[in-house]
Amino acid sequence: MDTPLPSNLPGHSRLDRTPHVVVTRHLEPAVEARMVQLFETRLNAEDTPFSRNMLREAMAKYDVIVPTVTDSIDADLIENAGPRLKLIASFGAGTDHIDLQAAARAKILVTNTPSVFTDDTADLAMAMIIGVPRRVREGVELVRSGEWTGWAPTALLGRKLAGKTLGIVGMGRIGQAVAHRARAFGLEIAYHNRKRLPEAVERMFGATYFEGLDDLLRTADIVSLHSPANPDSLRMIDARRLGLMKPGASLVNTARGDLVDQEALIAALESGHLTGAGLDVYPEEPNVDERLLRHPNVMTLPHIGSATREGREDSGMKVIANIRMWADGHRPPDQVLSGLA
Repeated sequence: MDTPLPSNLPGHSRLDRTPHVVVTRHLEPAVEARMVQLFETRLNAEDTPFSRNMLREAMAKYDVIVPTVTDSIDADLIENAGPRLKLIASFGAGTDHIDLQAAARAKILVTNTPSVFTDDTADLAMAMIIGVPRRVREGVELVRSGEWTGWAPTALLGRKLAGKTLGIVGMGRIGQAVAHRARAFGLEIAYHNRKRLPEAVERMFGATYFEGLDDLLRTADIVSLHSPANPDSLRMIDARRLGLMKPGASLVNTARGDLVDQEALIAALESGHLTGAGLDVYPEEPNVDERLLRHPNVMTLPHIGSATREGREDSGMKVIANIRMWADGHRPPDQVLSGLA
């Protein structure tokens, strides 16, 4: 049983009424039904993304806002929020869409829903780690076009996975889940991370640590990105680093579109330096560059790394648990920021 925190701590005093909650996107029916049962809830049944003005209005009127990764909650919105707003209960693991420092200054708590989408995102990354070297997109297009003339000994030859090196950039929960899956396909695991993993974990994955990202890129046959988005990681895969990758290597990105310099990636693909790419995220979603869509061996997916019914429902239930704990005067289980700057 959690002990309530002292009532004089900002954000942790018990709310003496039912919380008023606004949700920016349509969530799973079971989640919305539970929210309506527990809170005074404004839902978004049409699932139309909130404009900036709609976000501003919501943050002026409600105790809790439930945004998603596509809602940019910046310093200006936070600094001009109404006095009622005390909790940003984000739906999803990432928090780079929220200005955490501004929230701290305003003594607004921030929660997220970590760990829910680890396996789902790792599964999708693995699908592209397999699919790009095996030219799956080209094969699908060939059959659907009606131009397939039948099996041939040299048709659509790809690359086998066993014995190749998978370079994982960002060896957190998702990166480790990808490593676990990749080992079953005979891939050698190399990784780059801000901190080296314990030796026991490296042994478990048979993973080799590269302190320098450049050295990892020179070594890997396939590179899979799992780093958070922050100022240090912005376009960290640029033209120079793409040039370090092996001729014929491939790149998979299920993390954030801004990790990659898109113009440089397109140039590396069109020149043939990279054999292909698997992309679930883009710098300017939902816009996807036509050159990526035209490339025969770029798997372009619509940001579905976490898109399973089970994961989305579990994430919604975590949001509800965070709101309930906050309203009862307890520290939310998935608190990102204490609210005490």
